[in-house]
Amino acid sequence: MLSVLIETRNHEDALARTLASLVGGAVEGVVREVIVCDGGSSDRTHTVAEHAGCSYLAGADALSGIRQARSEWILILEPGARLLEGWMDAVLSHAEVAAGAARFTRARQYRQPFLARVFAGRRPLADGLMITKRQALSLARADGLAIARSVSARRLGAEILPAPPSAKTA
Repeated sequence: MLSVLIETRNHEDALARTLASLVGGAVEGVVREVIVCDGGSSDRTHTVAEHAGCSYLAGADALSGIRQARSEWILILEPGARLLEGWMDAVLSHAEVAAGAARFTRARQYRQPFLARVFAGRRPLADGLMITKRQALSLARADGLAIARSVSARRLGAEILPAPPSAKTA
């Protein structure tokens, strides 16, 4: 049903945290595959991905991962982001009734005040991005950040703990 795409570079610990939050989705059949696009890690990112059963693409960008994805829906996450309880129901509901992109709602403790959001800037993938493979390919962007910047998305009812700023993709 869902292919998860994670772009990373030297984020083995952050990647492990994100993968752990996806285990329930894999068991329930919501997550069909996880594709790790590695931009040249020198740490043990490959080992983490391999032990978790992910498809590992060395030296690959998001577009390569999207082309390889086997599902109609793709979920792009930053390494270190963690999906909270209830995310599977929200994803399934969205996929059944909507054709457009969606983002998770940031967990209450990680929501920024309005002025902080305006002046601090935004990490486009901090809230994840659920998008159809067709829409992602039509954007023809090389990385997940560029895809996330170029698409408007509605909010899902499920929450995400965003990756800490130090764990975002390189």
